[in-house]
Amino acid sequence: MSSEHDMSPAVTAALAALDAGRTPERTTLRDAVRALLSALAGRAPGRAVEVRVPPYGAVQCCPGPRHTRGTPPNVVEMEPVTWVLLATGRLPWADAVEDGRIRTSGIRADISPYLPI
Repeated sequence: MSSEHDMSPAVTAALAALDAGRTPERTTLRDAVRALLSALAGRAPGRAVEVRVPPYGAVQCCPGPRHTRGTPPNVVEMEPVTWVLLATGRLPWADAVEDGRIRTSGIRADISPYLPI
């Protein structure tokens, strides 16, 4: 995890709750998801892949052909806790895919080279 996320109170609080076996508070989880999505967009600039973490946010990222209309051809979608764990390196991409915790479509939907953030 980069120092940017080490300073995010929401990410820190969400990880502390998860480490204690609790679900993070809704606002904490929302803020952590949004901070980590923003960091992903900064780390992997572009608009070829849409990463969705409903109900808290979505970003377009990754280099490649730009998507402009309708449903994007390259989509990654997951639950908020899964995103926090993936983005912080606590859950490997391959394990999350194998367990069905990530839904992907499109040939560019593998964002594992950008994780952990």
